[in-house]
Amino acid sequence: MNKDMSNELSGKVALVTGGTKGLGRAIAERLQKAGAKVIVSARSKPEANEHMPFISADLSTADGTEKVITEVLSTYGRLDILINNMGGSETPAGGFAKLTDENWEKTIQTNLIASVRLDRGFLPQMLERKSGVIIHVASIQGRLPLHDSTLPYAAAKAGLINYSKGLSKEVSPQGVRVLTVSPGWIATTTNTGFLERIAENANITIDEATKSVMDALGGIPFGRPAEPEEIAEFIGFLVSPKANYLTGTEYVVDGGTIPNI
Repeated sequence: MNKDMSNELSGKVALVTGGTKGLGRAIAERLQKAGAKVIVSARSKPEANEHMPFISADLSTADGTEKVITEVLSTYGRLDILINNMGGSETPAGGFAKLTDENWEKTIQTNLIASVRLDRGFLPQMLERKSGVIIHVASIQGRLPLHDSTLPYAAAKAGLINYSKGLSKEVSPQGVRVLTVSPGWIATTTNTGFLERIAENANITIDEATKSVMDALGGIPFGRPAEPEEIAEFIGFLVSPKANYLTGTEYVVDGGTIPNI
C-alpha cells in the first residue's frame, strides 16, 4: 500500500507491541507511513528489512514490561500512541481438562496483564500532557470463545475489553483516548501455526482444521479472513486526528463473523 497519509502523525512517538510480524508489523508500517516515530517490541527479532527501533522483551513478565517502559521514556522522553497488540494462544487443544494452571496464567499475563502494566507505565506522562491514544487489540473470541483450544485466550481478551472500557471512563476526561479493536480471523503466520496445532492434536488435515475453525466461528460472511493491512488501516485512522472524538468504544472488525448486533 502506497497511500499518502499526509504526515498526519508527524512528530508523534508510537509503540507497537508484538510489532515484528503479522498484524503488529502491519500496524507499525502504517503508523510510520503516517509520519510517526515507531518503536516495536517483541520477543522475536525483527526481519532483516526492519527499519524501526526494536526492544527485545517478554511482555508476559513484569521485568519485560518495565524494560520497555524505561527504554522508551528514557530515549524519547514521552509516548503519544500505545498499541497494545501483543497476544496469542499457545494452549493445547482438547478442552478444559487439558488446560493447566500454567496455561491459564501465562495466557492471561500475555493477553491482559501486559497491557495493564504498560498502560500504568505510560499513562502518567500522557495525563500530564493531556494527550495520548491507547489501543487495545482484543479479539472476537472475547465474545465468541473457541472452547476446544483457546479458552484462556478468549477469557483474557474478554477481560481486556472490559478493562479497556473502564480505563477509558477514567482517563478520557483528562485528554487520553482509549479504544479497543477486536479483529476476527486474520491471515497471519501465527494463525497458520494455530491450525497446524489443531490438525496435529486432532489427527486431521490443515483443510479440515480450517473448516473446523470456520464452523466454530459460525462462518465468515465476507468469505475470507482479514489481511493484516486491513486491520492496520483502521487502527491508523483511530489514532489519527480524524478520530479525535472517539474513545471508550470497542470496534469489531471481523467480516461479519459475530452473528448478533
